[in-house]
Amino acid sequence: MNKTFTVATLLSLIVLAAPRQCAGQDLSGRRVLIVFGGWDGHEPGKYVSILLPWLLSEGAVADTTSSLDIYTDSIYMSGVDLIIQAYTMSTITPRQEEGLLAAVRGGAGLAGWHGGIADAFRNNPAYQYMVGGQWVAHPGGVIDYTVTITDPDDPVTRGLPAFAMHSEQYYMHVDPNVKVLATTTFTGEHDYWSEGCTMPVVWKKMYGRGRVFYSSLGHVAADMEVPEALEILRRGIRWSAAGRHEPAEKLVMPVY
Repeated sequence: MNKTFTVATLLSLIVLAAPRQCAGQDLSGRRVLIVFGGWDGHEPGKYVSILLPWLLSEGAVADTTSSLDIYTDSIYMSGVDLIIQAYTMSTITPRQEEGLLAAVRGGAGLAGWHGGIADAFRNNPAYQYMVGGQWVAHPGGVIDYTVTITDPDDPVTRGLPAFAMHSEQYYMHVDPNVKVLATTTFTGEHDYWSEGCTMPVVWKKMYGRGRVFYSSLGHVAADMEVPEALEILRRGIRWSAAGRHEPAEKLVMPVY
């Protein structure tokens, strides 16, 4: 596992985020594990360069690895407050998967975006059950679309306006019991049968004692130049990291 960190040039993207509002939990002293790899098209390494300096500036103790074998180290995983995964597609062994599921059930948070957690390990329904959704299409590829904040009272989205994205608009199969914080609506321009479909973009849920946060935003690292997209991700990370230290939340909210 790599524990030597270098601040890359994409650190400059961090300053583009909106001012810290309703930031929620403090990351100071939190043990964070970033697991990255899989399909290179989602630029997992660049995302590490964005998030790692910010995590360290927040006082987190952060490790990175590109090996899923870390999930099999039960002693290490039992001390992790948060797992940030950016690992599109690929495969995971039964032992690796069970180690990950056990860590989150036991209280470790899980946070991710786009395909990094919601298009990982396509043959693993138990993993998808934990995440709360799975990517199935992005009609039209990279297009212009709008993200609407549907829960303005949640600390992750409070104070943020609707905003525009030029990226992949994810069409997903979603657990109806996740707490949805933001949505997007398909116009039908690319697949006519999807016209008017409202699709969750940001949600959070519980899995055992673990807090799971997901945002479908972020096909490539440059998408985080949209301040609202980066701010939502950072707030979701803070929320997820508090699972071992705060009571479980009742998050079932099946209407969106």
